[in-house]
Amino acid sequence: MKLLIKNISQLLQVRDESPEFPVSGAKMRALPLLENAWLTTNNNLIEDYGIGLFSFGESEFDEIIDASGRIVMPAWCDSHTHLVYAGSREIEFIDKIKGLSYEEIFERGGGILNSSALLHLTSEADLLTQASARLEEIISYGTGAVEIKSGYGLNVEDELKMLRVIRKLKEISPLTIKSTFLGAHAVPLNYKGNQGAYVDMVINEMLPEVAREKLADYIDVFCDKGFFTVDETDRILNAAVAYGLIPKIHANELDYSGGIQLGVKYKALSVDHLEFTGDDEIAALLGSGTMPTLLPGAAFFLNMQWAPVRKMIDAGLAVAMASDFNPGSSPSGNMQFILSLGCIKFRMLPEEAINAVTINSAYAMGVSDTLGSITRGKIANLIITKPISCYEYLPYSYGNNKVERLILNGI
Repeated sequence: MKLLIKNISQLLQVRDESPEFPVSGAKMRALPLLENAWLTTNNNLIEDYGIGLFSFGESEFDEIIDASGRIVMPAWCDSHTHLVYAGSREIEFIDKIKGLSYEEIFERGGGILNSSALLHLTSEADLLTQASARLEEIISYGTGAVEIKSGYGLNVEDELKMLRVIRKLKEISPLTIKSTFLGAHAVPLNYKGNQGAYVDMVINEMLPEVAREKLADYIDVFCDKGFFTVDETDRILNAAVAYGLIPKIHANELDYSGGIQLGVKYKALSVDHLEFTGDDEIAALLGSGTMPTLLPGAAFFLNMQWAPVRKMIDAGLAVAMASDFNPGSSPSGNMQFILSLGCIKFRMLPEEAINAVTINSAYAMGVSDTLGSITRGKIANLIITKPISCYEYLPYSYGNNKVERLILNGI
């Protein structure tokens, strides 16, 4: 399949050589682009691009797209989701409106525990059907790569069930998908008061089976107030590294947990949430190679405090953003809305926010060598927008779908 896109108003995130490290600090304000551009693909890869009229023969192409008045850019990379789940939790939404906190709902057996109970009663086939529909939804909004976590199983059988569904999604979906084992998402009710025994089960029963079936690319732990301690997280990550699993950590969503520093210690690919991030956490992250990943959808939905992103970038950090698509705290995978929240609530410039949901979020899910920028030889996962004036319009016009077409793997 050979494709030509011509008369592109703006071709965004053009990097002749993909950066060795993520885009950080003041460099996040730069968004390299070409105006009045063209781009070609060959098979599933970006072949070439340039400015002005395409002056070569057009007969060799299987399809030619006239992108007059439109922007072409890399598809979003959503590096943190929980989109394999059963049912929904709109009743808890009402509880939140009435003033109950995330922690109070969890203590009543809601939240993650509610989703765990629903998932236990749902077959693998039904989970696959529900998750496939969610993938189609995020594709419609321009997502081309997604990380999906387990974590609603909370026992060996159901965690493996979730991970097998993710493996099946990898096989049937055109999206680039990464799988993360999150057995340490919460402590099930039957282990209340005996959390150490549940940690033992994650290490001694879940991890060996996940590794044996090669079901996960990454390992994650919810290291935060009311969930898993630094010591428990350390034990789990230490065991996971022996199986070759790369760490990612839920950290500092509810308090200063020590999870950011622990993530740096274990060379985690990313630490995510980060509402509570101070000078010590920023100092630990600087130069570490661990990507700070913000999940503004969750902070928005839960009415939580906002991470100090302006301070983080000004200190020289790279940041990524992801949707946290899940049934309880961020029931949307719309990365266009995440882009807008980055500008509106984090006070990010449009260039910074676009870098955060493309090249930096690609890094946060371990695919920046193949996705996240317009670079020759990278996979052709491309957004073609509807006719819009300029890239600043992308975060400005929140709530409507600006994607006219999503090209995945060159098609």
